[in-house]
Order: sequence, then C-alpha cells, then structure tokens
Amino acid sequence: MRRTGGRSARVEDVHDLALGMPHVRVYAGTQNRPIYQVGGKSFVFFRNPRPDAFDPDTGQRYDDVIVFWVPSEGDKLAMVQDESSPFFTTPHFDGHLSVLVRASRLGEISYDELAEVVQEAWLSRASARRRATWLGEHLPD
Repeated sequence: MRRTGGRSARVEDVHDLALGMPHVRVYAGTQNRPIYQVGGKSFVFFRNPRPDAFDPDTGQRYDDVIVFWVPSEGDKLAMVQDESSPFFTTPHFDGHLSVLVRASRLGEISYDELAEVVQEAWLSRASARRRATWLGEHLPD
C-alpha cells in the first residue's frame, strides 16, 4: 500500500503528528489510551480491546487498535477495501466515518502516508475556520 516514499510509520509518529496539528488537546482515555481532539471532537484515538476487533485464529481481542476519522464514506471504503492496506473496519463502525489500524501493522505504510491520514482526520473534525486557516497555510498556491 505504500504510495509515498520515506521510512515506515511508527506508533510514536501517530502521537507526534496528532500533537503537531493546531488546537489539539490530548486526553487520557480509559486505560490511559490517548484521545486526540480538536474543538472537543476526537480525530485520533487509541482504542481499548473490544469484542468486535479480534484475532480470527485465537479469538484474542486486539489491544493495539488506533481509530482515525476520515472525510467521507468513499475515503473509508477506499482504505478498507484495498487488500494491501492495513486499515480495516468492523460492524461496530458501520456508518461511522472512521477506519481502524493495528499499531503492529503501522510499518506497512510510510510516514508520509500516515501524516496524510492524521491530517485528513484532523481536517474532518476541525471547525470550518480552523480548516480554512490550516489549508491556507499548507496548500500550494
């Protein structure tokens, strides 16, 4: 799935990239799993083990799931239907504009791609004014 160059993504990158976006607050969620928010809206969070995300061979709940908001259902489908992608969803997230990825699989994408996913997550949850300001500062003229 690596569509851009650069090194492989790491869990630390999720934290650094999310905190690098403007107006972000991080909260210690349950079990001290971080929740990154902009304007009181989550855009990235580290999920607790839940019954809907589990190893099909052992039945063990995944304990390393990260949730990213996405701009649209089309974006979500593109990410989860690509067989080479580590992103997935579960029935629990039907109708929810987000994708999941296991931290243990982040290395399957590049840092650049992760940066894009985090930025899109932030943009999908930020206010119109914050979005416009950020885009004005980061898009080429």
